[in-house]
Amino acid sequence: MIVYLNGAYLERARAAVSVDDRGFLFGDGVYEVTRAVNGQLFEWERHARRLARGLEGLGIQLSGGLERIGLPEISERLLDENGLGTGDATVYLQITRGAAERRHHFPPAGTPPTVFLGASRLAVPEAIRAQGAAAITTADLRWGRCDLKTVNLLPNVLAKEQAVAAGAFEAILVRDGVITEGASSNVLAVIGGVLRTHPLMPQILAGITREVVLELAAEVGVPVALEAIPQDGLARASEVMVTATTADVMPVVKIDGRPVADGQPGPVARRLHAALCTRMGRAAVRAPAGATGPARPV
Repeated sequence: MIVYLNGAYLERARAAVSVDDRGFLFGDGVYEVTRAVNGQLFEWERHARRLARGLEGLGIQLSGGLERIGLPEISERLLDENGLGTGDATVYLQITRGAAERRHHFPPAGTPPTVFLGASRLAVPEAIRAQGAAAITTADLRWGRCDLKTVNLLPNVLAKEQAVAAGAFEAILVRDGVITEGASSNVLAVIGGVLRTHPLMPQILAGITREVVLELAAEVGVPVALEAIPQDGLARASEVMVTATTADVMPVVKIDGRPVADGQPGPVARRLHAALCTRMGRAAVRAPAGATGPARPV
């Protein structure tokens, strides 16, 4: 596979960063994962805005700005050169503060940031979507600026490992008795006929799929409330779902071993997923419950 690193296109096996890179030493950097469908980036402008905000929040400066690098053009070239011009793929982008002598404060002005991009095939989890996913709840132990998409993901990693160990798809994070988001997703729930999700704040990442799905909810007539979901409110939910670049709209039908409503994917999640697929320009798919093979277009 061909990747991009600091101005060069090279084989992934040959790509290397310095042991002095601040992303390696401190997690001092930001990242984005952008969906691609048939070689076209999905909602790149939204990702670019969030990326720029993250760089500003961390004080990482790029000479000439993001536009000079040409990130969308690099992404599209990687998709093409790696044979990802059809179907679903993702482009991973990471920018760190660069390599410098290890010290906690920033390195000298002019230290060049490290810019890395790689593209890969995405196996969309349609079989899981057809039967609905399981989730667990766990304490939200992350730092106070979750709105910045940094590479400091250890609390997310530990939460996700808890989910995997429990045979679940996602870990739903709880802080002060309310649902914040998932380990790698945003969380939404239908309570009293209203689609609810936590409002944006420093403890919440502004998920791109979340943002698009909330717009689509308005288009298809699903009422939305940006309100925190109390942990005990999950028991009253008729539907729970998570949204993410790599999972689209994923219905959650079991939490901590207990079914959500009737334990089946609900109509709101199905409508929103179908609308999202239309927005992306890909066919919605249907996989029989319990299926392990490829899903079929509908």
